[in-house]
Amino acid sequence: MKLHEKYAALRDALSALPNLLVAFSGGVDSTFLLKTAHDALGGRAAAVTASSCSFPKRELDAARAFCEKLGVRHFTVESEELDVPGFSDNPKNRCYLCKNELYNHIWQLAREQGFSYIAEGSNTDDEGDYRPGLLAVREQGVLSPLRSAGLGKGDIRALSRELDLETWDKPSFACLASRFPYGERLTQEKLTAVDRAEQLLLDLGVRQVRVRHHGLVARIETDDAGMTLLLDPFIRKNIYARFRELGFDYAALDLLGYRTGSMNEGLQPLSANFPRGGR
Repeated sequence: MKLHEKYAALRDALSALPNLLVAFSGGVDSTFLLKTAHDALGGRAAAVTASSCSFPKRELDAARAFCEKLGVRHFTVESEELDVPGFSDNPKNRCYLCKNELYNHIWQLAREQGFSYIAEGSNTDDEGDYRPGLLAVREQGVLSPLRSAGLGKGDIRALSRELDLETWDKPSFACLASRFPYGERLTQEKLTAVDRAEQLLLDLGVRQVRVRHHGLVARIETDDAGMTLLLDPFIRKNIYARFRELGFDYAALDLLGYRTGSMNEGLQPLSANFPRGGR
């Protein structure tokens, strides 16, 4: 199916709904979904964003600003993952525990506000990685309109650009809990340290970045442009000093660079962690 046929199928599916509450993080996918839902349903579509320790304030502020600009109703729900039994232990199904709790809160809000349907923004590319949160999506009866329409990340970026959405080239984002190896206990202090470390790098001009937390070591993943910037001697020394203030003894630059789900690499055979043809 061609790109605009997929988009038409998405619009048709959304238009057939009586109302819709979109789980909105402000990222590329959920922004595109919310914009399309608003175009299709008008005031019968609204957004909801979860406020928690694993969701940076900068992202929540951006989500609020977008909804205000779009003219769509925007709700927030408190969903504190650290209070979810088992979440702090950071098990391999951590994302399932989080999403299951989150959608419980969203469904409660939906019922209170008269919404019959909830939708989230996963796309077809998410089906190729370890995504336990998608099980919670299915179990909770949450719609995944982008996946149903066959839209992948590239499709969504292309359509977002056509719709003049500023997020069309926004770097991918995932909750701060994804920065930790499975089994490492999560605390408010650790999440805050990662958030501040990433904010420091963003303030320096790095666009795509993850700071992976390995105890006393902060492993920085970034793209080629970010690597070039971070290799400047003055910037390197500044980062090291600032990371020490955040509790890290060492700051390391990952030579493979940024990639999604790198903490899932430990779940795969060693050979699967490297590009094809590499040694």
